[in-house]
Amino acid sequence: MKPLLPAALAALLVSAAAHAQDEPRFCPNRPDLGASGCTTEPGHVQFEVSSVDWQRDDNAETREDVVLGGNFQARIGLASHTEVGIEWTPFGWARTRDKATGAIERVSGVGDARIDIRQSLSHPDGEALSVGLEPFVTLPFGRGALGEGDWGAGVVLPLSYDLDSRWNLNLTVEGDAAVDEDRSGRHLAYSGIVGVGYDLSDSLTIVGEVMTERDRDPSGHETHVLTAGSIAWQPRKGLQLDLLTAVGLNRNTPDVRVLTGGTVLF
Repeated sequence: MKPLLPAALAALLVSAAAHAQDEPRFCPNRPDLGASGCTTEPGHVQFEVSSVDWQRDDNAETREDVVLGGNFQARIGLASHTEVGIEWTPFGWARTRDKATGAIERVSGVGDARIDIRQSLSHPDGEALSVGLEPFVTLPFGRGALGEGDWGAGVVLPLSYDLDSRWNLNLTVEGDAAVDEDRSGRHLAYSGIVGVGYDLSDSLTIVGEVMTERDRDPSGHETHVLTAGSIAWQPRKGLQLDLLTAVGLNRNTPDVRVLTGGTVLF
């Protein structure tokens, strides 16, 4: 019976390898500022949820704090290279203080919705050289500072490249038909995000990013520049917990943003 032992061990190893290969791919979009070319497999849904998303914008005239709670995106696999995403903020709160008069304005309610379709053009698993194309539309469900007041649209082109087994370079380019500040009509806005990721271990990843955005609103053109650092921990396959902190680098950009949450795959 002894000769059967090596054969049994070999069979177990082959079975384990096949099971690992059969596991659905799991590549959360969050908490990075940039997007991913990875898509959810058919028959699966990936929920990405923010527990807290707080942003402060402090300038000479006003100080504004915005807190979003429960912001989520459902990424639904349609085909081997295609998914649809539905994003919505069920609750948000904004507080604006006028520094000259001391007057405080508060608003709360739901945020806008976003629907997108992501098509992988190369490596839908996000490995090697992964490229995607993601057109989207935003629907004006939000109120006041929590919504844009009209529909918008745009397209995202995410690209990532594995430099080796631990280092990853990513680039996200986006062009929008963004809603005007007066909440009627649209204008051109575009942005670019460059990021570098490093796997500290099989379950822990850190990412550093720089983002530049140009907003050509008719009321005045602005350039926003910010940097961000994030960390993501995957305690098991199909589950991630994460944290992101972003800091504005010029006066037109909100000063700070802190975001926590996670992702789970069904």
